[in-house]
Amino acid sequence: MNGIIGKKIGMTSIYNEDGKNLSCTVVEAGPCVVTQVRTVENDGYEALQLAYAEAKAKNTSKPMNGHFDKAKTTPKRKLVEFREFDIVEKALGETVTAEEVFEEGDIVDVVGTSKGKGFQGVVKRHGFGGVGQMTHGQHNRQRAPGSIGACSTPSKVVKGMKMAGQTGNRRVKVKNLQILKIFPDRNLILVKGAIPGPKGSFVIIEK
Repeated sequence: MNGIIGKKIGMTSIYNEDGKNLSCTVVEAGPCVVTQVRTVENDGYEALQLAYAEAKAKNTSKPMNGHFDKAKTTPKRKLVEFREFDIVEKALGETVTAEEVFEEGDIVDVVGTSKGKGFQGVVKRHGFGGVGQMTHGQHNRQRAPGSIGACSTPSKVVKGMKMAGQTGNRRVKVKNLQILKIFPDRNLILVKGAIPGPKGSFVIIEK
């Protein structure tokens, strides 16, 4: 599975050949540094570990600083392992760019962390309609969850019940997005549609 680590820049729109306006997300994809090469002989599988985004050495642990020194590169913030990478000839310390991995028109999956919205009720979190009208003495019940289970049987709340709780801040994968354009000189990729996460967040683009 080929892939690369990137950073979400924001959204824009471009016109295709038919004159249709397409919304797309701008991602700064790489360049990523190869920090580890997995082999079948040593690890039982083939993979490339890529690192992206500069980090300060003082904010990096000693084991990780040694890991980066072995690859002869500076400390990085984000590390991701891609199994069965097609570009197997890459060695430690070499870079992987977007144009080496993707072509315009490729269909990719994008993984990111969705925006965190804190503790939310059932209306915002799960789309409940609420109780509705304030009749029969109802007071401040419009956005309440309502009944959450039976009485003496089973005498408990069933697991998986949709209730209030933390919303967002989860790993989300959006599948089957198309790469509209690649700018190799600036390491930018235009991905059709929206991808999870706020501006400046890390994303993983897989093919």
